[in-house]
Amino acid sequence: MRMFTRVIELGSFSAAAREERVSQPTISKAIAALERNLGVRLLDRTTTSLTPTEEGRRFYARSKGVIEEYAEAVAEARGQTHRLTGMLRISAPVGLGELRLNGLFLEFLTIYPQIEVELILNDRMIDMVEEGIDVAVRLGDNLPPNVIARNIAMSPRVLVARPDYVKRTRQIRSPKDLEEHEYIRYAGIGSGSQMEFSNDGETIMVSTRGRYSVNNSLALRQCFLAGMGLGTAPAWLVQDLIDADDLVRLLPTWRMPSQALHLVYPSRRYQPLRTKAFLQFMTEKVPKLPGFGIAGQ
Repeated sequence: MRMFTRVIELGSFSAAAREERVSQPTISKAIAALERNLGVRLLDRTTTSLTPTEEGRRFYARSKGVIEEYAEAVAEARGQTHRLTGMLRISAPVGLGELRLNGLFLEFLTIYPQIEVELILNDRMIDMVEEGIDVAVRLGDNLPPNVIARNIAMSPRVLVARPDYVKRTRQIRSPKDLEEHEYIRYAGIGSGSQMEFSNDGETIMVSTRGRYSVNNSLALRQCFLAGMGLGTAPAWLVQDLIDADDLVRLLPTWRMPSQALHLVYPSRRYQPLRTKAFLQFMTEKVPKLPGFGIAGQ
């Protein structure tokens, strides 16, 4: 069972064999024996790829829990429950990971020196079980099905521009004035030219226009700094630039829908201690990052 889970997580028999310090045929025979015992095919094998079947994905999820439970039982019997060890595979968006989370994870490793972290930065929606992810950090409410999601922080959206852009262009007194400006936006599914602003019960929908959009948050940040236009962004992306006066926040009394940050994981059951420690660490630390606040406040 342990060999099977590692084959899934590492993506090949040879990688699992190197880790176990056995030959590749030994791993292959062990998986074949497991399939015969279960009476189902767990893996689809070709000369170039190795993917779990539907039964294989389900068996992997349960197997991983059994193995973690066994490891905790052994640790408890040996009096080692206070020692948090093992590997955490974490998925996070590229921009958020580079700008805010990378340093946070290094702090986590300092606190727990026997835990290893593998950080996968990717903006696409992933199958957590298939890719062996323990915890995914996700922005927004478009979450994968059949997972547990914990909303731990919120980031307000803000309208920003460079100071010299504000000085040389038409003054912005209300959201409707944005229709006369070059609007730089994030290009992605669900993003469009319509923006919603609210203030004291009044809600305004504004149609923005602009010649440039980009599907990377760090590139969007660079666009604002280049002074070619204005745009909206979650505060975590630009709060440090606002504090340094590199960007100006416009229409501060008008609000836009905030962006939620979730911690996503496959199940509450069979959660190893290192995962629980990481979830607690993130719940405490993320709301204190620049541009974030506690969810619900």
